[in-house]
Amino acid sequence: MSNKLSATALDDLSASDLEGRLREAKEELFNLRFQAATGQLESHGRLRTVKKDIARIYTVVRERELGIRTAPGAESKEEAGA
Repeated sequence: MSNKLSATALDDLSASDLEGRLREAKEELFNLRFQAATGQLESHGRLRTVKKDIARIYTVVRERELGIRTAPGAESKEEAGA
C-alpha cells in the first residue's frame, strides 16, 4: 500500500477497487499491530498512516453513499439519462 493516500486519488477508484484497498489496509494494520505487540515494529508512524488511510477510504465510501462525491463514470451515466 502506498504512503498517504489522498482523497482525490481515491475519487478515481471504483467501489470494488476501494474495497480492495480497504482490505489491504486492514491487513497491513493487523500485521503492524501484531509486530507492535511482539516488539518487532520498526516504524511506529506507519501505524498512524495506515489508520488515516483507512479513515480516508471510509470517508470517500460514505460520501458516495450520501451523494457528496460521485463514483468514477457516474457523471456520464447521469448525463446520458438527462
